[in-house]
Amino acid sequence: MNTKHLAQFNIIRLKDDLDSPIIKEFKDFLAPINLLAEESDGFIWRLKDENGESAADVETPYEDKLIFVNMSVWENFDYLKEYAYRTVHSYFLKSRKKWSNDMAGYKAVMWYIDKGQIPTVLEAKEKLDMLNQKGSTPEAFSMTEVYDEFGEKYFK
Repeated sequence: MNTKHLAQFNIIRLKDDLDSPIIKEFKDFLAPINLLAEESDGFIWRLKDENGESAADVETPYEDKLIFVNMSVWENFDYLKEYAYRTVHSYFLKSRKKWSNDMAGYKAVMWYIDKGQIPTVLEAKEKLDMLNQKGSTPEAFSMTEVYDEFGEKYFK
């Protein structure tokens, strides 16, 4: 029985602010994509603004106001992978260059947290920084070098 949940954090640097016509498709689908996540098997929690909407107005540790953050918690990697790559969400992964500029390094990180814990945005940024400095480790890893909750490489 697992005692851990999987936290994930990702960022993109938008080409313009959320009210820009360039970002319209991205912004218009935030609510439906977030709802899809919340209704997905294995979903635990996601970062929301004070209105319970997207994380668009959440205070972040980034000075650049065009950096959009997203964070969620899942029962395990299989559920997150199913949502991210096998639902309409995958369209937004494939199309992100429409709305975002390239950024150096990793833009997404995962790590395990104790069940019931809610990660902070500052903690998430630290995990992403760790991934960018050290590469994938059991403490902070990428979507392509996944670890299980026991620190072993995950193959499935």
